[in-house]
Amino acid sequence: MFPSWPMRFQQTPRGGSKSGGESTDSGLSSKTEPPFEAESPMSKKASSSDHQAFDQQHLQHRQQLQQDMASDAARTASSQNQSAAKSQQEKRKGAGSTSEKPLDAKTLRRLAQNREAARKSRLRKKAYVQQLESSRLKLTQIEQELQRARSQGLFVDCGGVGSNVSSAGAAMFDMEYGRWLEEDHRLMGELRNGLQVPLSDSDMRVMVDGYLSHYDEIFRLKGVAAKSDVFHLINGMWTSQAERCFLWIGGFRPSDLITMLIQQLEPLAEQQIMGMYGLRHSSQQAEEALSQGLEQLQQSLVDTIAGGPVVDGVQQMVVAMSKLANLEGFVRQADNLRQQTLHQLCRLLTVRQAARCFIVIGEYYGRLRALSSLWASRPRETLIGDDNSCQTTTEMQVVQHSQNHFSTF
Repeated sequence: MFPSWPMRFQQTPRGGSKSGGESTDSGLSSKTEPPFEAESPMSKKASSSDHQAFDQQHLQHRQQLQQDMASDAARTASSQNQSAAKSQQEKRKGAGSTSEKPLDAKTLRRLAQNREAARKSRLRKKAYVQQLESSRLKLTQIEQELQRARSQGLFVDCGGVGSNVSSAGAAMFDMEYGRWLEEDHRLMGELRNGLQVPLSDSDMRVMVDGYLSHYDEIFRLKGVAAKSDVFHLINGMWTSQAERCFLWIGGFRPSDLITMLIQQLEPLAEQQIMGMYGLRHSSQQAEEALSQGLEQLQQSLVDTIAGGPVVDGVQQMVVAMSKLANLEGFVRQADNLRQQTLHQLCRLLTVRQAARCFIVIGEYYGRLRALSSLWASRPRETLIGDDNSCQTTTEMQVVQHSQNHFSTF
């Protein structure tokens, strides 16, 4: 590069020594240098253009450096972001590798077994909680029954002489039977409303089937109670006093029920009447067979207990206990006959006649229970004596009790 302005050189005498040169330089430095000579316009223009070119080059160089620094920073940031995203993706991939990769049949089967075991565990826990709650309610109801029995003068003692409830199973059945009677009263009201309101046969069929299932439930409860205390069912301690007069092996006689229904359900078609009579005849035969079997069992028990020496009483009791176990079978067969009779009646009758049939049965036993309640609550002290006023008072009280009990029918 050439300088932007001409340089002036001093000529030194040739052949001068070094000392002379040094003195000349010192002399020049000691003197004040004169100002530069005036430059030409061409030299000024060239110098300004050179300055501008240098400044532009310097500015471009700075811009280039700034761009390079910005690009380096961007590349650094992008590389950092990519590395962070890659690490997160690797972590996520490592965490979800078990879920992303296809599971084999053994693992799937084990997972399904675990889910099923957890579901069954939840169901068992729920059932256990419900059982505890129902047991608490049943215990409360049994305590209320015991208090009511004590207030009425009954000695409720499990297994004791003169007890009203002979075992825990019998007490449980009495409580379930009380709830069954409440449900029976509600279903009878629905049947009455169904007969009064014009319902379709399909809707009425649903109601009749529900009532038939209601009777199936009491037969199931009696089957459970027979395993616990069969004497409680045969003696009819779960029924009212009036109902016990017509009791047959722990329940009603199907033939007597059919006879009552033939009179109450008139008019019936000729084919229906023939079917009802045929059903009553077959029921009577089955009743006679069961009654004869029960009589034979009773005679066998008498012979077992009364026969033999008194010293060998233990052996007699063992044989008698084995024979008493057959009582459960008689009760179960009698309930089976009653259940089949009800189902056969529903097949012989129309849907509305079947509804009327259940209403007649419910009203009949409801009146027997009302009669028992009237008999138990009668004023005994006013029945003694010949005073007409006392008899009039007694009759008025009986009429009042009758109106209260029969108001629901």
